[in-house]
Amino acid sequence: MTAPATMTGVLTPVVTPFDDDLKPDAARLLKQCQWLQSNNCGLAIFGTNSEGNSMSTAERIALMEALVGGGIDPAQLMPGTGCCALTDSVELSKRATDLGCGGVLMLPPFYYKGADDDALYRSYAEVIQRVGDDKLKIYLYHIPQVSNVPITLTLIEKLVKDFPDTVVGIKDSSGDWSNTKAMLDNFPGFGVFAGSETFLLQNMRNGGVGCISATANINPGAIHNLYATWQNDDADDQQARLDTVRGVFEGFPMIPAMKAAIAHFAGDGVWKNVRPPLMNLPDDATNKLLAELDRISFKIEGV
Repeated sequence: MTAPATMTGVLTPVVTPFDDDLKPDAARLLKQCQWLQSNNCGLAIFGTNSEGNSMSTAERIALMEALVGGGIDPAQLMPGTGCCALTDSVELSKRATDLGCGGVLMLPPFYYKGADDDALYRSYAEVIQRVGDDKLKIYLYHIPQVSNVPITLTLIEKLVKDFPDTVVGIKDSSGDWSNTKAMLDNFPGFGVFAGSETFLLQNMRNGGVGCISATANINPGAIHNLYATWQNDDADDQQARLDTVRGVFEGFPMIPAMKAAIAHFAGDGVWKNVRPPLMNLPDDATNKLLAELDRISFKIEGV
């Protein structure tokens, strides 16, 4: 049994705005985070959909500080702090903890493949010991189709046993419900977030704490509503509608498509920018995306 998770609900891996020189735009990010919070979503900044691994440690720290300085409640922030370099993970995690962030989302070091559970345990343990702060709350980040470095049940068990007040949850982005279910079954009290709203209802029905989902960037209110009302009679219908919206975006490169949609509905073309090696969504694909959204009567309100 672990310590109770400090964060629950729907969190958004917030897409990061870049200006035309491809520099992170703190003012636009702050506005977007305020909008997401107004839709009852927490903020998993610097995740996969945030292009977190395309930003330097210094850039990420500057954005964290700008968000907290701009009035974002740090308790609602779960920055991605898992890097290939141990010292980067320590620096990011320590700054996030000092700022009062509710938790950090930590990838395993992912460049060297084939690291076994003992090697990954050593990496997480070094970060925990070097940060040296009881307030640090780590949510492991399992996304093996991208990292090629899985977080196994055996590794979770060892980390929870040795660091029960620090390693308090996980985001399972494997897309494999049986894996998420195994985490829920094996670790009561562990804060299991589904990595997509596709599994939100199943996750809640089986003791999960919510989801951290890409499309919370464009559909936050409806995803939160299912989280808040998952025991209602219409929960399956809500889930089906969420799946329809997500299905449209999954027909395109996800990050450029979400940014193109935000740019359109916000009337702000800067939002289309992605950092290399990603590419902006071409105009013809953007037009197709918008036509698909119109077909299902979907638009982003209030951005």
